Amino acid sequence: MTYTDLIPVIRRLALEAGDRIMEIYNADDFDVKVKSDASPVTEADEAADALISAGLRVAFPDILLVTEEQAASHSETGDTFLIVDPLDGTKEFINRRGDFTVNIALVENGTPTRGVVYAPAKGRMFYTLADGTSVEETGALDKETPGDLSPIRVAEADNAALMVVASKSHRDQATEDYIGKYSVKDSKSAGSSLKFCLVATGEADLYPRVGRTMEWDTAAGHAVLAGAGGKVVRFDNHQPLTYGKEGYANPFFIAYAPSVDLKEA
Repeated sequence: MTYTDLIPVIRRLALEAGDRIMEIYNADDFDVKVKSDASPVTEADEAADALISAGLRVAFPDILLVTEEQAASHSETGDTFLIVDPLDGTKEFINRRGDFTVNIALVENGTPTRGVVYAPAKGRMFYTLADGTSVEETGALDKETPGDLSPIRVAEADNAALMVVASKSHRDQATEDYIGKYSVKDSKSAGSSLKFCLVATGEADLYPRVGRTMEWDTAAGHAVLAGAGGKVVRFDNHQPLTYGKEGYANPFFIAYAPSVDLKEA
């Protein structure tokens, strides 16, 4: 598999999954279940997962596939793997807030190297090109023919007036305490992996996450941010956030533009 082969496939699958998600989102009602970890799952999560998984297995049958909705995949490990969160921000979906995303990423040797983040309710799509740089696609978002691509780049942060983005559903006192260490011009809330993309486009400078996440929640956004010149580090020691960890669970982390003067935890 080459990056040139990969990008059109994950872009198309994200768009197809987005269509399926929006069909369910716009219906009068949809089923919501509760998983063993007490998190919600909807028929949209499951439908998008089935669509993306089938497409990836046909296109790249030899590459390990890890997805949120397939628990058996969580015990498999490898140096190279595709990792999928078919609907990140399920609570946003259930509450019809629109801040949910489709996420597909490639991880190599502990690092997300390529990825796509698609927010179907917002019509925003971000991904890495074959060369590793990141773009936002605008226009019709046709499945076969990409529209206009705008290169994205992290901002040159003003440390006296930072733009901060934090979780909409998981914002707590620990997060507020950490944000309080900075000189903040404005703070906004966003759901799902969109927060990585807002840092990648320069709409925010800093995204601290003091809360539980899994690698499928973050890999695609991490790849997009890295391709825009940003970084993602562990909250506790500011070492790079790595992937392929046991159980695919993340520590707390900080996503940021490198010009931000990072504060200690």
